[in-house]
Amino acid sequence: MARPQTPAGQTRDPARACGFWIGSTSGAELAIVRAVVEGQLELMGHVTVDEAIAWEVNAGRRPEIVLLAEDRPGCWPLDTVVAVVRRWPLATVVGVATSLGDGRRRSGPTIAGIAEVAWHDLPGRLECWLAARAAGRPGARGVPATARREERLLETLDTVVGLDRAAGQAPVWIAGGRGSDLEGLADLLVLAGRRVAGRTLGRPPLDLEPPLLVWDVVAIGADDLAWLRMLAANRPRTQVVLLESFPRGDAVEAALRAGAGAVLGRPIVLEALEGTLRRLERTTPGSSRPNGVGAAAGHR
Repeated sequence: MARPQTPAGQTRDPARACGFWIGSTSGAELAIVRAVVEGQLELMGHVTVDEAIAWEVNAGRRPEIVLLAEDRPGCWPLDTVVAVVRRWPLATVVGVATSLGDGRRRSGPTIAGIAEVAWHDLPGRLECWLAARAAGRPGARGVPATARREERLLETLDTVVGLDRAAGQAPVWIAGGRGSDLEGLADLLVLAGRRVAGRTLGRPPLDLEPPLLVWDVVAIGADDLAWLRMLAANRPRTQVVLLESFPRGDAVEAALRAGAGAVLGRPIVLEALEGTLRRLERTTPGSSRPNGVGAAAGHR
């Protein structure tokens, strides 16, 4: 069912983008990411496209972003996708892919004609889209659906580099088990305009001072979770972003409970990484830890 409309006498926040979530929220992955996105957009949930159209007609408000949730590959037929794009031609329409579509997504989109975003990367990428929107720029979400991957990557780079750096100044410590991966991660952060405060080959030290940590764990294991709990206990103000090769809902939930602020997938998407860091950077020191993927849930 769609969310109820704003009660009489109350007004919507015109500064917040209106978004439609269409489809399922079954399973941990879609439930987690939707909870986070609800803190970033004025999000209206709908089960079907017809339901979304009916809400739009009744409320008189069009979406700027339409998220088609994919609980499995092939759940959105082409004619439905075409109907969505025709109904809202000025909106950014993306597919939100769960881990069930990993193999197909990495070799090509599972929904023809629209951009597709991994569930764990969506909040970070959305953060960059909204920052570009606030600056009056279309950013990466203004790229047409027919654009090639190379064109999207170039536009993403321009978007990230062009973001207001006042909201992205905190230094970042990086850690991981392979030196070559750390070098690549450091280069990526510098490309985004970040300062790398230091690096550790292996698990991060428990006495970290920088407010942001990116830890490449490759695969979330029991030992990593135990170390993460100790780190969270010793440095509660340090926001931790884990990088994992194939994030799954149960592993991500365990990492969030252990104290992670976000979990992102490998290979790393620059837009997702920078957007996640910007989101976590705005979390007030000493407040409760975030509870989401790629961004702090519940923050407006």
